[in-house]
Amino acid sequence: MRIYVAGPMTGLPALNFPAFHAEAARLRALGHEAINPAEINTDPNAEWHACMRADIAALVTCDAIQLLPGWRKSRGAMLEHDIAVRLGLDVFDPHHPLTEPAAATPLQRGPCLPQPTADIA
Repeated sequence: MRIYVAGPMTGLPALNFPAFHAEAARLRALGHEAINPAEINTDPNAEWHACMRADIAALVTCDAIQLLPGWRKSRGAMLEHDIAVRLGLDVFDPHHPLTEPAAATPLQRGPCLPQPTADIA
């Protein structure tokens, strides 16, 4: 499964890259293809909008999203979560992470967090 890792970066030490790298490594050890924004945007001085455009382009190619602790405090991760939910991706949160190996069949779907109440056409 192709899984996008989402979580807070802005304002955190080392942009929280160690947490992103650790989660990507964990998912890869399970046999999944982890898409890590810390590997997409390596310039710590890049503009937020440019990073989000590259990240969202990668997100829409994924089957699932794995959220890191603190994701609800991140403007970018909230946007990524909203896109993932609206596109029907499996959503795994920090309390219910993906633990199934890639070869497991069928995949247990992650607990999907509540969808936004207002629909946008």
